Amino acid sequence: MGFLGIIKLAFISLNRNKMRSFLTALGIIIGVASVVGMVALGQGAYYSVQENISKMGTNLIMVMPGSSNRRGFHGARGSMMTLKPADADAILRDCPSVGMVSPISRGSGQAIYGNNNSNTSCMGVTEDYLKIASREVSEGRFFTLNEISAGSKVCVVGSTVVENLFGNLNPIGKTIRYSKMPLEIIGVLKSRGESGMGGDQDDLILLPFSVVQRRIRGVNHCDMLNISAATADSVESAKTEIEEVLRRRHKIAEGKDNDFNIVTQDDIAEMAGSTLTIIALLLGAIASVSLLVGGIGVMNIMLVSVTERTREIGIRMAIGAKTSDIMWQFLVESVVLTCAGGILGILCGVGLAKVISIFTPNFTPVVSTTSIVVSVAFSFCVGTFFGLYPAYKASQLDPIEAFRYE
Repeated sequence: MGFLGIIKLAFISLNRNKMRSFLTALGIIIGVASVVGMVALGQGAYYSVQENISKMGTNLIMVMPGSSNRRGFHGARGSMMTLKPADADAILRDCPSVGMVSPISRGSGQAIYGNNNSNTSCMGVTEDYLKIASREVSEGRFFTLNEISAGSKVCVVGSTVVENLFGNLNPIGKTIRYSKMPLEIIGVLKSRGESGMGGDQDDLILLPFSVVQRRIRGVNHCDMLNISAATADSVESAKTEIEEVLRRRHKIAEGKDNDFNIVTQDDIAEMAGSTLTIIALLLGAIASVSLLVGGIGVMNIMLVSVTERTREIGIRMAIGAKTSDIMWQFLVESVVLTCAGGILGILCGVGLAKVISIFTPNFTPVVSTTSIVVSVAFSFCVGTFFGLYPAYKASQLDPIEAFRYE
């Protein structure tokens, strides 16, 4: 019998017990659907985070204070107060690869308008912040250099703050109180939604840097520096120049550690990508366990099938079937069963990804061609591996004993 004949015989044999064949393949279907669905979930999260990171800014470089170390006690990252507004001026002046710099001072407090109030965060920034962070004003305007220099009590608010305090009212020109200070709203930021870490990027009030630094917080340092490299190709050179300028200004001796940390947009994307790739692989590995369980079920049913069809095997051997013919017959049955389950599992996995996308509006699961190819290949390998022993056992039956079997 040719190979096509063996495949045809395999379908005939499986068709005799449709329900048993389906239940046997169900383990493979669930396993493949789990692998495709979980990997799609991981890939969707990966692309969503990468997209959010790309929106953080244009050629973004962030400089943050280092961790303090006093008498053997290590403080939290960013606990040092070494960054000064003058550092931003020096970087802009002495680093040819840097295009724009904005020192940032962070705070938090209660924003109040009428009977409404909202606990929100504020950021003191300069006139270049919007360009560096790739943000836009949807209504009104942003504050000017003169307003920053004069410490004017003006602010630009996010859409979440508008919703919490004003509802459907137009906030432009309205005055709110923030940390007991009256602030005139001159603009509303274009909505950006949640960040890659799950924070609301619209629950924010932007103020002139000097207002937050001196009047709200009463400090002379800044929490971080947001920097934009002149071009995408000059990010690494800008990073090197910034390090040299800050080490010189902070009088850090050669061989000593920096009292600041420099992180680029690519660094953040790489760290997030590595973490999410590991998570996606872990999800796929966990889902693959169900494939192994399904394979064991296939072996169990194939062994039962060999026992049930012992007389059939004896008859085939008696009329001239070779040992290899018998082995191929049962091996092909096992592979056909698992591959059919694999194809159905892929369809279920794609459906699972669609269902997940309905309940996860922040990102869309991505079904990759690689996960589909790997699932089909794995199904074939499972069918071959777990079908090999039953096929071998069938081929080693004694024809006379098999022919006598009742």
